[in-house]
Amino acid sequence: MSVQVHLTERQQQVLWATVRHYIATAEPVGSKALVEEYNLSVSPATIRNAMGVLEKVGLLYQPHTSAGRIPSDSGYRIYVDQLITPSRQQAQQVEELLSDRLNWEDRSFESLLRGAAQILSRLSGYITLITMPQTITAQLRHVQLVQVDPGRAMLIVVTDNYQTQSALLELFPGITHEQIPDPDLVERELQILSNFLNTHLRGRPLLELPTLDWSELGREFERYADFLRALLSELSRRSQPPTCTQILISGVSEVLRQPEFSELQQVQTLLQLLEVEQGQLWPLIFESPEMTTHSAGKRVNLWIGAENPLEPMRSCALVSATYRRGTTPVGSVGMLGPTRMVYETAIAVVEATADYLSEALSQSRGINDATNS
Repeated sequence: MSVQVHLTERQQQVLWATVRHYIATAEPVGSKALVEEYNLSVSPATIRNAMGVLEKVGLLYQPHTSAGRIPSDSGYRIYVDQLITPSRQQAQQVEELLSDRLNWEDRSFESLLRGAAQILSRLSGYITLITMPQTITAQLRHVQLVQVDPGRAMLIVVTDNYQTQSALLELFPGITHEQIPDPDLVERELQILSNFLNTHLRGRPLLELPTLDWSELGREFERYADFLRALLSELSRRSQPPTCTQILISGVSEVLRQPEFSELQQVQTLLQLLEVEQGQLWPLIFESPEMTTHSAGKRVNLWIGAENPLEPMRSCALVSATYRRGTTPVGSVGMLGPTRMVYETAIAVVEATADYLSEALSQSRGINDATNS
């Protein structure tokens, strides 16, 4: 989810300080606390005014009329996207910790993943979720675009195991019927596009389709690029293996001590999801950042609060990144905690761990053989 709000430098400072204070204390924040704890060099009245503006645009809210403010999900989103950078120091510490305590040459890959999950959960205080690597990755054998009506086409994809997937789509969304190009011209262009896709995609895993360099289409086919990118991302989701892939989970007892999980019913629904209904959770954790609008251009995928499609996670934040064998995503590292998460640390830790596991897959023949078995 992308939040489009223009903030002044002062409002950005106040939002940053409010989020930092709330993350540290879990208590609503008032202007006096910000003046005392952060060097904002302005009066409490100025800060109250800035907080009022931030509340009006939906980035802060008051849980009670007499209380201070706390960040909304949108406030956290602005904080993550615009006001912080991942902690490089924390990433280096994690890389060194994993290297010191784990040795991928002396253990199975599952043992390596379990060890990494335990280290991350103890280090962060959040729930760590690491998926076992995929053993089957469908590859594209043939693709064909067929015009079925003016402005509509069918995309047909055949995989290496001869399974067929198809999708009907609008070629030119947002334009009137009169503006649609001549059907004969569209038919010729669709054939050229089909040839292009087959040349560049044949033999590639479907999970890699969103990484195609669309600039090679050239200016004359720019009008098709957006719809193809969106469609191929959707087909990548459909191509993922069954959700029976195991998720290794560590740190549940630690995170449940957070005040956000004080209600028994909320804890029960979250535990039900983690322990019994992993089939719902797995696609969310394994989703690549390229496939989502709220993580566009980022290495990590990040769901905050109400952005989560699963109800038990609506009070949580989930940070995840894929680890790869070569260029193919085969598994994912995730970190689940309250929306009051130390995001700059969580993002850095998840990225560093995904890089470590990718290196382990590339360096160890035994692990590579295990994931192919």
